[in-house]
Amino acid sequence: MKVYQSNEIKNISLLGSSGAGKTTLVEAMLYESGVIKRIGSVASKNTVSDYFPVEQEYGYSVFPSVIYAEWLGKKLNIIDCPGSDDFVGGTVTSLSVTDTALILINAQYGVEVGTSNHFLQTEKLAKPVIFVVNQLDQDKADFDQIVFQLKENYGQKVVQIQYPIEVGPNFNAVIDVLLMKMYRWKPEGGAPEILDIPVDQLDKAKELHNTLVEAAAENDEGLMEKFFDKGVLTEDEMREGIRKGLIDRSIYPVFCVCAGRDMGVRRLMEFLGNVVPFVNEMPKPLTKDAQEVEINSNGPTSLFVFKTSVEPHIGEVSYFKVMSGKVHEGDDLINISRSDSKERLSQIYCVAGQNRTKVEELVAGDIGATVKMKNVRTGNTLNGKGSDFEFAPVSYPEPKYRRAIKTQKEGEEERLSEVLTRMHEEDPTWIVEQSKELKQLIVYGQGEFHLRTLKWRLENNDKIMVDFIEPKIPYRETITKVARADYRHKKQSGGAGQFGEVHLIVEPYYEGMPEPELYKFNGQEYKISVRDKQEISLEWGGKVVFINSIVGGSIDARFMPAILKGIMDRMEQGPLTGSYARDVRVIVYDGKMHPVDSNEISFRLAGRNAFAQAFKEAGPKLLEPVYDVEILVPSDRMGDVMSDLQGRRAIIMGMSSEKGYEKILAKVPLKEMSTYSTSLSSISGGRASFSMRFASYELCPMDVQDKLLKEYEAMQKED
Repeated sequence: MKVYQSNEIKNISLLGSSGAGKTTLVEAMLYESGVIKRIGSVASKNTVSDYFPVEQEYGYSVFPSVIYAEWLGKKLNIIDCPGSDDFVGGTVTSLSVTDTALILINAQYGVEVGTSNHFLQTEKLAKPVIFVVNQLDQDKADFDQIVFQLKENYGQKVVQIQYPIEVGPNFNAVIDVLLMKMYRWKPEGGAPEILDIPVDQLDKAKELHNTLVEAAAENDEGLMEKFFDKGVLTEDEMREGIRKGLIDRSIYPVFCVCAGRDMGVRRLMEFLGNVVPFVNEMPKPLTKDAQEVEINSNGPTSLFVFKTSVEPHIGEVSYFKVMSGKVHEGDDLINISRSDSKERLSQIYCVAGQNRTKVEELVAGDIGATVKMKNVRTGNTLNGKGSDFEFAPVSYPEPKYRRAIKTQKEGEEERLSEVLTRMHEEDPTWIVEQSKELKQLIVYGQGEFHLRTLKWRLENNDKIMVDFIEPKIPYRETITKVARADYRHKKQSGGAGQFGEVHLIVEPYYEGMPEPELYKFNGQEYKISVRDKQEISLEWGGKVVFINSIVGGSIDARFMPAILKGIMDRMEQGPLTGSYARDVRVIVYDGKMHPVDSNEISFRLAGRNAFAQAFKEAGPKLLEPVYDVEILVPSDRMGDVMSDLQGRRAIIMGMSSEKGYEKILAKVPLKEMSTYSTSLSSISGGRASFSMRFASYELCPMDVQDKLLKEYEAMQKED
């Protein structure tokens, strides 16, 4: 393979909902470019991109697959992304290292929630977008409706490059209004006949051509002047105008293909090769500290590792983008993201799924892979001599699904943790947490399918049999009123004993509350004099404020830290359900000690028990985690989704319409979101999506609290 320069390389993400036909399109593209000799199929499990066993088992893409194609003297790096919303991490990763997005639309289903979600990701990252309508040979295909939906959602920026003469089983021809030609295919597809536009299509074609010319001219003053002067633009001028329109997202071209029959694929690739911007024409990438990096093959060498995977028969593969300079086999690099550890590139490859082509050099903007790196992880930056760039790791969406995981066989816990850590490197949206609070190993993902895939890989690839169980909820305990308690710890056994007595007051804490002065319990007044105050921010949220109000030396100052330790013991294991406690002010105002038997352990136990006693008298309440949930749903399923939310104790915060879909904003307790991913998919027929983010802790309803208390008491008796 020749060494392609930055002005010969184009990086493209292939996006689309599940079932849109992305993997099939990739096969056709690879075939047309000569990378493969025959087109594989998902059904036959012989495609280039879906080559992992788990992908072949389930019949859908799980990981983004990197491929390349040499076309018209250019190199196209294409990343085929999973379609399901559960695997959104692949989309985010791919868009972060590519410059243009092809969004594939299933002609039978039109603009889906997945389409909207993918477009939103391109919007966030300001990436050019090309819409490609696939499967036009299907019975339910409706091209005109799709164009209508696209324009309704994304405005007049949507401009047709092509339209089909007929859709359905007889689909075999399109009108190309950029070239003003008709492309017609034989039943087997492949190379088309290029013909003049039929008379009955000429008016429509001219109208769409003029619309395209106007759109192209809008992006260049010189072209606009030529257009006003002559009323037409040359083919090259139109390409230049469209390229500029793609870069500033003022044009979203629309193409027609039938990937399964290799119709329209060659023409699409011609457009990619001739019109889509090169890597050096796009905005410069930014480092962590917002420094622009020139896409220059003569600059200092810097690589960004955007994906790592453990692949059959090879081991660990690191996929990277050359951000600056050039790399060669045998180059020594510094991993600036991991304490400047040294790495050597033993071999470098251009990849097409599981096919790899060994190369000697890659330049700025190109994408490649290497193997057997010592200490490289996803999101790391590797620099050559004279380079100090560091690129920020990709930012991923918050997880939406969680399960506790445990091995079926004892003694495999450590190995499970190791494998899960490795899998997180492959897919950063798989998150693993050993929860000290819940005493569970928790795995997080984007949905049920996402975690089901993880389980399949554990059991089939690593032979670790596991169970998913409902994870505990990280409740918090707090108090709602003031209470007082005394506790004496006394223990005598032979010689020296233990003695400590603590009198304290607890009350709810809030920011900015005044200093304590006077309390009254059962007609008796307690005057408070603040001698010392400690304000402790808790790692699980909220605060505890500890006030020493001892007057007259009833408890020596050296025992106060022990009392605080006892209180913190109980804050870590709340008196109600064993959950973390928060937002409490504790005032130690009196007590007793013994000249011989008092020690730290005595006062630690006295403080702990006095606090627990007072806490239970202070109107204790459970707080539950509540999440902000955003749902995108087709309007015809809106009522069903709303009814379901009401059954989940949701508070609806707002509703609006967004690009053809209804958006619902709600606050929902985490406990009610356990199976929401599956339920929403079932209610909407897979056409809705949601995101969730932690919002706050809120008081549990009394019926929920009472139920939890009974469950905890029963569990304590069992123990």
